[in-house]
Amino acid sequence: MATYGYHDNKQKHLNRLRRIEGQVRGLQRMVEDDSYCIDILTQTSAVNKALRSFALSLLDEHLKHCVAHAVANGGDEAEEKVREASEAIARLVRS
Repeated sequence: MATYGYHDNKQKHLNRLRRIEGQVRGLQRMVEDDSYCIDILTQTSAVNKALRSFALSLLDEHLKHCVAHAVANGGDEAEEKVREASEAIARLVRS
């Protein structure tokens, strides 16, 4: 089984994702309860920020572990990992 860059912080990441899940459930309750539009939008912004922060943390770990390891080994794997990371960054920038 492969060990990925987030392995050492796996529980921290799971806890963070559970908090985000709770925020999304809160959004559902707000809609069910007919909350004010701006309040729902404010909460939506908070969820988006939390997801972006999680993604950036995971990307940082990926670069420090997976990409750095591949670059140290060189060859096709290094090129592939750098390409994957570049595409992931592009997706994050577009979102």
